[in-house]
Amino acid sequence: MSDSNEKKGLAGLTDTPFFTLARPYLDFIGKGTMFSIVYYLMAIVSILLPIAVVVVAIQNRNIFSYVGGKGIAWFILTWLFVAAAGWIGFQLWWNRRRQVMDVKESEFVAIPIIADIVRTFGEWIGTLLAVIGFGAGLFGLLILGDELTMMLSMIGMDQFGGALVIAGPVAGFFIILFARLVAEAMKLFVSIANSCKDIAKK
Repeated sequence: MSDSNEKKGLAGLTDTPFFTLARPYLDFIGKGTMFSIVYYLMAIVSILLPIAVVVVAIQNRNIFSYVGGKGIAWFILTWLFVAAAGWIGFQLWWNRRRQVMDVKESEFVAIPIIADIVRTFGEWIGTLLAVIGFGAGLFGLLILGDELTMMLSMIGMDQFGGALVIAGPVAGFFIILFARLVAEAMKLFVSIANSCKDIAKK
């Protein structure tokens, strides 16, 4: 059998279902679309966050016995901020999932995508802290009042009662800033590597 006939025979053999069974999976892990799963999962987590908070509160309802009705009112109003933060987080992950498709063809695929995930995760955490922290601190001061000061005094932070309103947004801002810094540093590394590769080809 000639080499050409042998190659044709091998080509026909490798096109059989036995050899192509895993091709969809191999194509999936070989492209950046594999990372889109992270965006979908985190979008689901964001939607389920308000529900999880309610479940935890029901399982630990005795925590409201210390502050009574005020504590319940505080929780309900704060939960509205939790729901808002969860919805913002869902939109953040859902919209950013398209970035996976926009990654340019390159030898380096994983690093830019991981950089986008790091940035989005930081923005997600920062948004949760900013929105929920502001709502919890504001309603804690307005509704709980002295009870909030007493609760903070148990951990030696009674002097920081008023600062709770701005602590969440400030912490959230710096988390978002740091996440973007890390993500841009990772992308800068890829950009330099690609530039060096292009120069070497020339």
